[in-house]
Amino acid sequence: MFDELKGADTQQAARLEGQIRSEWSKSGSPAMDLLLRRGEEALEAGEPQVAAEHLTALIDHAPDFAEAYHARASAHFALELYGPALDDLRQALVLNPRHFGALTGFAVILQELERPRQALEVYRRIEQISPNSPDLAPAIEQLEMQLDGSSI
Repeated sequence: MFDELKGADTQQAARLEGQIRSEWSKSGSPAMDLLLRRGEEALEAGEPQVAAEHLTALIDHAPDFAEAYHARASAHFALELYGPALDDLRQALVLNPRHFGALTGFAVILQELERPRQALEVYRRIEQISPNSPDLAPAIEQLEMQLDGSSI
């Protein structure tokens, strides 16, 4: 699917990314998949602390499951715990270097921390994986304009 993703238009890229995310969310264990779903549902319900608890339990039982770290990073981000979120994103990327969701999260946090140059570098990595990923071009364009207009 990653080979297809490189040549996909924006609509195809969105579909392929969804299929890849679906595969990434399968741990191979129904119990672990349930913990992931509970964490994601808690996030959707606006309960990031509860989500973090479910996802920490998941990581304790499945420490090689990249999607668990990515999801817990989302919970940490919602709690404005950027350091732990970055740590989780790094671990997700150690386990799955092509995890475009983790890369996107990393870039967003770098932007929050007012590090546009580093955020742009991360978006460029995403561009190598999925050049027509939805929202990628506007994010790159915004950062390029920001950097062109500043002395950062």
